[in-house]
Amino acid sequence: MLTKTLVAAAVAVGLTAPAYADAISDAMAAVEKQAGRKDVWDGPTSGPAAADGKTVVVVAADLRNGGVLGVANGIEEAGEAIGWDVRVIDGGGSVSGRAAAFGQAMALSPDGIILNGLDAIEQQTAMEQAVAAGIPMVGWHSSPAIGPDPENGLFANVTTDAMVVSEAAAQWAFADAGGEPGVIIFTDSTYQIAIAKADRIQETIEALGGTVLEYVDTPIADTSSRMPTLTTALLQKYGDSWTHSLAINDIYFDFMGPSLAAAGLSGDAGPKAVAAGDGSESAYQRIRANQFQSVTVAEPLNLQGWQVVDEMNRALQGAEWSGYTSPLHVVTQSNISFDGGDDNIFDPDNGYREEYAKIWGK
Repeated sequence: MLTKTLVAAAVAVGLTAPAYADAISDAMAAVEKQAGRKDVWDGPTSGPAAADGKTVVVVAADLRNGGVLGVANGIEEAGEAIGWDVRVIDGGGSVSGRAAAFGQAMALSPDGIILNGLDAIEQQTAMEQAVAAGIPMVGWHSSPAIGPDPENGLFANVTTDAMVVSEAAAQWAFADAGGEPGVIIFTDSTYQIAIAKADRIQETIEALGGTVLEYVDTPIADTSSRMPTLTTALLQKYGDSWTHSLAINDIYFDFMGPSLAAAGLSGDAGPKAVAAGDGSESAYQRIRANQFQSVTVAEPLNLQGWQVVDEMNRALQGAEWSGYTSPLHVVTQSNISFDGGDDNIFDPDNGYREEYAKIWGK
């Protein structure tokens, strides 16, 4: 039931109480559609058999990032299943490190290159060199596009629908706050996709009638050093009006909790943390323990690693991309136990390993 305060707020912006209640219930209904079980395979069932004896290099943006690491693990698992030599090079979280890692990949003259979390625009020069050398490339979170991105040299970019991820995170915060969230958004302008996600979060919150207190651009690679003092400063600036933190992935919240605890806040109090992406192991642990994170809109990282390998197999043989967009999952305390949750990952119980192995003839 709406409180008198919420009814007054609804009237103040020209909404009737029922309309205001509907806005909240509609937001939560949209979230709940993304929170159910993912136990039915909805991906490809046909494609080329495995190409034999291929060497593929994975250029990882930063293996300290739980999303990047999860996808790398999936690629290695799938690479073993398909029978390829898969090598992973860590870019270490810096522009220079990622450029150096791409250079190492090119020096190996691989059959294909996988960009794991690298922004295609940032590495445009290296991408052009790979295209000129006839080396096919598949990305994970490497552009805002879903699937083929020939303009940036990608046979396919594997991701969930980043805009739906962002909307789901914003809708949960809006509904959880009873229609009156005070949100701080955390993003990293180094990555084109990160800005697109953060912008959609802001648009969704404001369209619903919530408030964005601040839009914070701080590098993912520097979260360990920046987030503790930044959290303290934002608490001092906004106090109780800061109800929810919305970040483009979980890593921002890896380093926020100690500062909130030092300010005397309990793990289940505001500001509640909601991550629009990834679903790292540490995020699962925080949500399960009700300690400084309430939600992650998780991606099936291991499945996406398998999809990346399948898309590369298609690229190497001149086939079309699969057309598959993997599912997302809104993870809360109430549904954390299924689809891999007991292992602190979103790993759908839909038989994807067996499905891809059948396509490859393995």
